[in-house]
Amino acid sequence: MDVFRRRKLTYTAVFLTMIAIFAGASLVTEFSLIDGAASFPAAAAWIAENLLPDQQAIDRLPRILDRLFETALLSVAVTVIAAIFAFFFSLMGSNITHLPGLLKRVVRIVAAFFRNVPDVVWAMLLMFSFGQNILTGFFALFFTTFGLLVRAFIETVDEVSSSCVEALEATGANFIQMVFQGIIPSSLTGITTWVLYMIETNIRSSTLIGILTATGIGYLFDLYYKRLDFSSASLVVLCIVVLVLVIETASNKIRKVIL
Repeated sequence: MDVFRRRKLTYTAVFLTMIAIFAGASLVTEFSLIDGAASFPAAAAWIAENLLPDQQAIDRLPRILDRLFETALLSVAVTVIAAIFAFFFSLMGSNITHLPGLLKRVVRIVAAFFRNVPDVVWAMLLMFSFGQNILTGFFALFFTTFGLLVRAFIETVDEVSSSCVEALEATGANFIQMVFQGIIPSSLTGITTWVLYMIETNIRSSTLIGILTATGIGYLFDLYYKRLDFSSASLVVLCIVVLVLVIETASNKIRKVIL
């Protein structure tokens, strides 16, 4: 009973602390939850009036789809190339490959650096060197994707059965044979799952990157939004949502097949 009483007191204290933080933040930022909730009807009416695609927006659909296709291809290309580099780096950072500990530590530090710098920050930094073009967007997505996949692949490779690797080593297999005959077949399912997930993520991220680099579907959204052409901008958003849903549906089907 004492344990349950202590847990109850702990949960109550945490709840009250969160309420206090919310109240303090609301006072500092002058945010009113009541005013925010009261504004929903007016916001819904404005959306119904301004964000429904009109005939002019429909006429721009071919151009929107062209940019959307460009964004999707960029996301797939970035993810595939980053996955290839990340896999070989993950081998150097994995415990199962029995490589020197210093090398593993360096790989993990490099991966953490690339992973913890957001792609938007990479885009802003790279624009100073490459300007506003698709190459900037490519590298911005690549660096973040590379860092995330290195970390994910290290964990995936570490889950490979050590007995499989030890059996190959016992038969005299070299490092390359151990990778292609032991590690890759055993971890291919997990690697594929992570690659599909990153494709979905990069399609979402590339929209924001496109606004900064003036490329892809993000450029069209920024263009229409700044011209106050809200109907065309909303059509861009709808196309992005449909693309993400299609990619996610396809990814789920692929996962069901390989799992």
